[in-house]
Amino acid sequence: MKNHLYIFILLFTVFYSCRNDFDFESSTGNLAFSKDTVYLDTVFTNIGSSTYTLKVYNKSNKNISIPKIQLGNGNNSKYRLMVDGVPGKVFEGVEMLAKDSMYIFIEVTADVLDTDPTDFLYTDTILFGEGSQTQEVELVTLIQDAYFIYPQRTQNPDESFTYETINLGIDNDGNPIEIRGTVLDETDPINGNELHMTNLKPYVIYGYAVVPSNKTLIVDAGARVHFHAESGLIVANNASLQVNGTLSNTDDLENEVIFEGDRLEPNFSEIPGQWGTIWLTKGSVNNTITNLTLKNATVGFLVTGNDETNIPTLTMNNVQIYNSSNVGILARTGNITGSNIVINNSGQSSLACTFGGNYDFTHCTFANYWPTPNQTAIVIDDYDGNPIYALTQANFNNCLIYSSTNYSISLKKEGSDSNFNYQFNNCLIKFNDFSNQFSSHPEYQFTGSKYTNCLIATNSNTNKPDFKNPNDNQLYIGENSAAKGSADFNFSSGTNDILGYPRINPTDIGAYNFTIFD
Repeated sequence: MKNHLYIFILLFTVFYSCRNDFDFESSTGNLAFSKDTVYLDTVFTNIGSSTYTLKVYNKSNKNISIPKIQLGNGNNSKYRLMVDGVPGKVFEGVEMLAKDSMYIFIEVTADVLDTDPTDFLYTDTILFGEGSQTQEVELVTLIQDAYFIYPQRTQNPDESFTYETINLGIDNDGNPIEIRGTVLDETDPINGNELHMTNLKPYVIYGYAVVPSNKTLIVDAGARVHFHAESGLIVANNASLQVNGTLSNTDDLENEVIFEGDRLEPNFSEIPGQWGTIWLTKGSVNNTITNLTLKNATVGFLVTGNDETNIPTLTMNNVQIYNSSNVGILARTGNITGSNIVINNSGQSSLACTFGGNYDFTHCTFANYWPTPNQTAIVIDDYDGNPIYALTQANFNNCLIYSSTNYSISLKKEGSDSNFNYQFNNCLIKFNDFSNQFSSHPEYQFTGSKYTNCLIATNSNTNKPDFKNPNDNQLYIGENSAAKGSADFNFSSGTNDILGYPRINPTDIGAYNFTIFD
């Protein structure tokens, strides 16, 4: 009898313990996810896999049952899921143990290519739960109605892959410097002439696309060029870039050229550092940029070693550069002429004229509202830690230079005065030397000959620019702006502002004529 009682107690204990271990409660919407958006690249030859993963976490101390996991578009979705090894689009009663996790595998079905060819993205969501406790993860896929430019991929005997690369030279140890990329081709078998980008379809670039020597990349008005992560454009020696945007008639910017990342869902529309840079290398020539908006790069334009002639290597007009995680325009011994340039929200500096060079800017707005205490709008220097370079000229005429920090300009001279030439004419400059640490610094004597008729904002209440909303890159100036009517019309006569409105006398400092805000 004792043995029977012992066995009964043992079985009861085991049964009771198991019952507690596997007693599932309904999920209350407290799941965690490895991503809030799963970004699936379109399936096309030699680029990646079409299957992606999402990890789902039950971080609670309770076993749960998720009432339903389903695609937002249900059985009509172009996506397909695999949950617990079962493929499908709708799943019910999915169980998860306490402190456990599971993988969901996601892929795009082939008929995604049958969606509306005018759409660039196909999107859906994965819904977890029901009713008010539903959680969701976004799904985004590029539709293949675009020109894709990417490095070729070769499979090795050991089943690893080798990608096409671009040689950038030799490092200090004699080793080649290579990055993943491809050379643009005039007779590509799929894309046709890649050196003439039209507005017929978007372009999507993986890795770095190179404009080869003695060739010119022409970008038509209305073209859209999207760069994947760690991608960009390189203009080689004796090569040129011509961006031929024109003024638009609507907020859709139908005639403007746009360079941005390939993450087009709303949550990524203003995220900095999504792609690399447009690199105008030493020896590139006759680069002209008109009516371009460039967004969310690491460095918007990198201009290197191009001050060997008196002809500007880069001429810019009506150019907007926003949300660069490092610098909007980084010039190293560059030669740039620009008008109606607007730059804002850069991690370090909106404009950096470094290692000397030759620069001339008129009616530009160089702002920086990046939310850190050490950013600035403009940096000018003549050295790189060892050699000292000549700053032939750095002219700023009728420019608005402002930042959310105290100092919107930083001038760093190591060489002689005769080789460090800069001039600010009728500019509005923020320089709040609240501790007087620069009061005797020779480069910041705002009543001297280097600063002609400039307005100096010594704090946030003096000589205000009256921007509409600088944090959102809306740098129009209002009727209360100190820049209103303060420009020198000798630099303005016969020109239009960045929106195409004629400048009349008296005219306004910066890229925009003043406007009356709604």
